[in-house]
Amino acid sequence: MLQTIKLNLKWDLILIKSKKLKKFQKINHGFFNSLGGTSSGIYKSLNCGIGSQDYKKNVLQNLKIVSNKIGTKKKIILLRQIHSNKIYSLDKFTKKKLTGDGVITGTKGIALGILTADCAPVLFYDYKKNIIGALHAGWRGSYKKIIKKMIKSFQIKGSKLNSIFAVIGPCISQDSYEVKNDFKSLFIKQDKKNKIHFKIIKSKFFFDLRGYIYAQLRSSGIKNIDIIKKDTFDQKNNFFSARRSLKKKINDYGRNISIIMIK
Repeated sequence: MLQTIKLNLKWDLILIKSKKLKKFQKINHGFFNSLGGTSSGIYKSLNCGIGSQDYKKNVLQNLKIVSNKIGTKKKIILLRQIHSNKIYSLDKFTKKKLTGDGVITGTKGIALGILTADCAPVLFYDYKKNIIGALHAGWRGSYKKIIKKMIKSFQIKGSKLNSIFAVIGPCISQDSYEVKNDFKSLFIKQDKKNKIHFKIIKSKFFFDLRGYIYAQLRSSGIKNIDIIKKDTFDQKNNFFSARRSLKKKINDYGRNISIIMIK
């Protein structure tokens, strides 16, 4: 008779760290892919998206796995993300449901989480003021200048530009991000310089989300920038991808989680 063995998927847990942020001992941070959780099927396995159609108990267990890895006993602060430029400043832990796409804090023990499935998670740290920030930067939020707004939020708290580090996490690469002509026109109308974020291959347009975010960081005066060059669309990288699911005609998808916390 065959014996069924249940694997402990937590051993497969992968935490990608920024080379520039990991040298700071006062914070924990990381970008998780889809491995190391308890979900199955199209959500296999570290699906952290409460908004997905996955079993809630599996998602909650996955969030617990992430919490243990990052070292927090409190719940992770997760926003109801709406592709906006809304940013919250937290002085203490809250259980309130926050609707927006960015959060900033200088309080220890508050783990800030961002959920993505092709959009870019961007983590921030001011090592002098000991302030952290996290935001969800898809094309809409980036177009609405959420990156620049986050930097201003740091400055309001007294941060200097040269002490802020920013990390662009795993997101869809330009080679995987085909767009329509009206999409390109929208960005060119905003600023003619945005033309550099598009390339044409066989009469098709491809958008460089990562490059667009990087350009906003640089133009805002941020010089300490790290980029995690992982394409979420490429299945071999083991990230959830909304666009890949759509291409396969799958009606839902898991969400990757990215975390930063002051110890």
